[in-house]
Amino acid sequence: MHISKIEHRGEQRLKIDFPYNLEISIRIKSIEDARWSRTHKAWHIPCTKAAYQQLIALFPDLKASPATKMTEPEMKEPVEKVQTHKGVSGISIEVIGRKIIIKMPKNEADIRFVSQLKYSRWNASGFYWQLPNYGGNLDVLKSYFGNRLLHVSVSEEISLQAGSSQKVLNKNEAWVIKTVSGRIKIIAGYSEALTRIVKKLPFYFWDARNKWWTVAYSEKTLAGLRLMLEETGFTCIYEEEENKREGKARVNAETLASYRNAPKEYADKLNELRYSASTIKSYVALFEEFINHFPKHAIDSIDEKQIISFLRYLVTERKVSSSYQNQAINSIKFYYERVLGGQRKCYFIERPIKEKALPTVLSEEEVRQLISSITNLKHKAMIMLTYSAGLRISELIALRIIDIDSERKQIRIEQSKGKKDRYTLLSEKMLNVLRAYYLEYKPAHWLFEGFSESNQPKPYSVRSAQLVLKRAAKKAGIKKKISMHTLRHSFATHLLENGTDLRYIQSLLGHGSSKTTEIYTHITTKGFDQIKSPLDWLDI
Repeated sequence: MHISKIEHRGEQRLKIDFPYNLEISIRIKSIEDARWSRTHKAWHIPCTKAAYQQLIALFPDLKASPATKMTEPEMKEPVEKVQTHKGVSGISIEVIGRKIIIKMPKNEADIRFVSQLKYSRWNASGFYWQLPNYGGNLDVLKSYFGNRLLHVSVSEEISLQAGSSQKVLNKNEAWVIKTVSGRIKIIAGYSEALTRIVKKLPFYFWDARNKWWTVAYSEKTLAGLRLMLEETGFTCIYEEEENKREGKARVNAETLASYRNAPKEYADKLNELRYSASTIKSYVALFEEFINHFPKHAIDSIDEKQIISFLRYLVTERKVSSSYQNQAINSIKFYYERVLGGQRKCYFIERPIKEKALPTVLSEEEVRQLISSITNLKHKAMIMLTYSAGLRISELIALRIIDIDSERKQIRIEQSKGKKDRYTLLSEKMLNVLRAYYLEYKPAHWLFEGFSESNQPKPYSVRSAQLVLKRAAKKAGIKKKISMHTLRHSFATHLLENGTDLRYIQSLLGHGSSKTTEIYTHITTKGFDQIKSPLDWLDI
């Protein structure tokens, strides 16, 4: 880096030459009145003592390095000379966590210097200047004030808050909270080392309003975070957030005497357009919540303003998730646009930022323990098949005997989510279990049949399958909150960890992909004989 004095547009400036480096450019931009010159193809700063001292504070090696050593130019002093008058106290700096507090006598030159620092502000009630403790601000202040500083104190403790909880932490402590939304909050004083740690973790996000980091939760992420904090000299204070539902309960026919059901034509239109049974059930329930929010209004007379007020009610009072809110919007739009045939509309409402959460995944050992804890052959076959083929619960209960292709070791999934067909894996071990199950239970049509009062075969219920998993998890001692879908997540994760190409996994799960690569991501039957189900790797 080389510094030279230039005259630019009739003004004395300091030109800074250096090979292109984004980080250096960002740091130079923090200096008041730093500018880029197209003519000189270089950054330049005011030729003043204050600007020069800021530059030296940002790049302390500048003076010491022989390559960059230069005779300090004659700097213009500020218009008001900085003086320490008799009877005027000196200047003190206090560092408390993320804040730098400056207490100093009134002096126009000092005020102008401090006020031009980024994010500095005057605290009128405390009679001090405040700015963030980052980006070399402390070094800049020390360099500027020099021997006029009475003292600089750095507090070893900082007070931090998360919601209604408050903690006093030492500067080398980090408060780590696992939230109910599937995220990890990381709360601590400002630290470049901590920032570097967080940016190595998945889906990191800086909450500027609350002044904390969040990352997506997984056991692996949490373990990695703890290890990196320890290696960097931080003490991790770990807590788990309690799952407290604060929102209002949803109205239903039992709690509201004048409860209105959705119009018959609403469900008829959904059926006509071949929406799935689960989507129809969700849309009808959501639309009924909407129309019962305005019990005295005719459904067709509810206007856009009332629709927006209902959506705000869901967020502020019901405290629903963003996905619930989006589905509520879709259910309302469906009635006014598809049933009544109205024009398409956009309902503008400020939505909360959807937090990215990693799905809960079982380890291979936990899957082994889960399956081994089940003694009922039918229940064991259901859990094993869900995991070994990566099935959704709706796909599991919809399987027919004819969907099992034992010759090609494949399972055909028909008209699943998005009305798509696909093939997935049939594990060798799974096939042996299914043969034993078939001989014992002799299903007639559906692979897993439930109780039916009539002679017509009926598929196993979703609720019963979920209860099977819940009991098995409890018996196996698994503490994680899991569902049948957790087995599907585990299937994909274990395949990926064992080296299976991501394109194959996307196809096996029935996921879409980007438009440009969609045609290439679907697996051919030729690829199936090269992939083993993760169930075949387990010793069960």
